[in-house]
Amino acid sequence: MLIHLLVSLCIGALCGFAANKIMNGSSKGFLRNALLGIVGGLVGGFIGNLIGIGDGWISSVILAIGGSCLVVWLVRKLGK
Repeated sequence: MLIHLLVSLCIGALCGFAANKIMNGSSKGFLRNALLGIVGGLVGGFIGNLIGIGDGWISSVILAIGGSCLVVWLVRKLGK
């Protein structure tokens, strides 16, 4: 259980980095990207569960990156 949580947090952090690159963001620090990625992973997982996808690792990573992009976009819009 603890290993699964740590792996999920690491994947979320990497997805935050990927989302920052996809969204052409300037790197505002690893911690910010990691936190946005973790929150984005939760958002992507929630949306995936709502529409019925996300059973495998690949789809989970894709959903996490998509959720992270959504969170990065929202943070940019609300930050202005």
